[in-house]
Amino acid sequence: MSRVVLAGADEDLQQRVSAAVDGDVFALPPGRLPADPARLFELLADGELPEVLLLGPLAPAEEVLHLAGRLDVQCPGISVVLVADPAPETWQAAMRAGIRDLLPLHAGAPEIRSAVERAGAAAAGRRRVLRPLEETARYTGRVITIASPKGGVGKTTVATNLAIGLTSSAPQSTVLVDLDVQFGDVASALALQPEYTLPDVVHGPASEDTMVLKTFLTQHPSGMYAVCGSESPAAGDTVTGEDVSRLLAALAREFRYVVVDTAPGLSEQTLAALDRATDVVMLSSMDVPGVRGLRKELDVLRELCMIPAGRHVVMNFADPKGGLSVRDVETAIGTGIDVVLPRSATVPVSTNTGVPVLETGGRDPMVKELRRLVSRFAATPIVRPSRYRAKHRAAS
Repeated sequence: MSRVVLAGADEDLQQRVSAAVDGDVFALPPGRLPADPARLFELLADGELPEVLLLGPLAPAEEVLHLAGRLDVQCPGISVVLVADPAPETWQAAMRAGIRDLLPLHAGAPEIRSAVERAGAAAAGRRRVLRPLEETARYTGRVITIASPKGGVGKTTVATNLAIGLTSSAPQSTVLVDLDVQFGDVASALALQPEYTLPDVVHGPASEDTMVLKTFLTQHPSGMYAVCGSESPAAGDTVTGEDVSRLLAALAREFRYVVVDTAPGLSEQTLAALDRATDVVMLSSMDVPGVRGLRKELDVLRELCMIPAGRHVVMNFADPKGGLSVRDVETAIGTGIDVVLPRSATVPVSTNTGVPVLETGGRDPMVKELRRLVSRFAATPIVRPSRYRAKHRAAS
């Protein structure tokens, strides 16, 4: 039987669902449904994603349809089943939102069980199509990809500080990958002198043996590990999307957090990193060109179904005198902003000295907001392979 998460249900419906699925159900506490799937997953006690999300009649219809629509795009491996009055207009709205099935309000345990089995089978089929089972089953770490349509918006600053912050919460368990294959500068941002760079790591013996791979990483004094960028654009061009995919898969099996600093735009390597990501940090400067570029990139990624469950929008270089408010930006991009990083005089000094802002501490507002960004990952559980995958492996 598929793992079920239940929301918007009274005690009677909880009992019927529990009987239908032999108790393998996690009921969310009463309250508003999160608009973002990432917030929904943070409510799960063990961080294990469900195959089926069953929404009861206590959840407002508008919240249900909004969440179901986002899950259909961002998490197609999760099927949504709705318990509601099966009126024609409800059916139509549910179908448009990608809801898999609609159950009457007083459906009994046998009817609920059949709907869950159908939805679970559909979810399993979509997962197999989207990504081979044998690859995803080995994942344990969290892959956090920092992406932006434009350069000069502070991706490397955000990536290095995020990695430093996560290292503080999980020593020796964080690796930072410089995926700006031509002009990456993670090494200089951290004052590192790498013996091996990205092309060395993805080619040769390091690509074939995990124990060898670890010896090709550069260690920062904080305890963080790094895959530094290539020494020349020509060397970087030898790194393909397939190389990136294999590297991130290997690192995610060895590290709790894999932070990926990408090049501007949607290169082959960046798309590979987004495909492997459990989380994406969409970064933009707080100006009209940056905001327009972010909106375009979000639209493209939605069309490609490449926005993972964990999506975090960060605005950098925020300035109250710049003419744009947070609300203006949210309206323009069609989604909320999670973290706003202010302009700070400490950042240029940090960049030039190779000491991340979070290592210097202090009471600068930038430090406070960077810590807020880190807490979005350090405070939430890692998504483990689902019970469906475990059962599948045991049966095969």
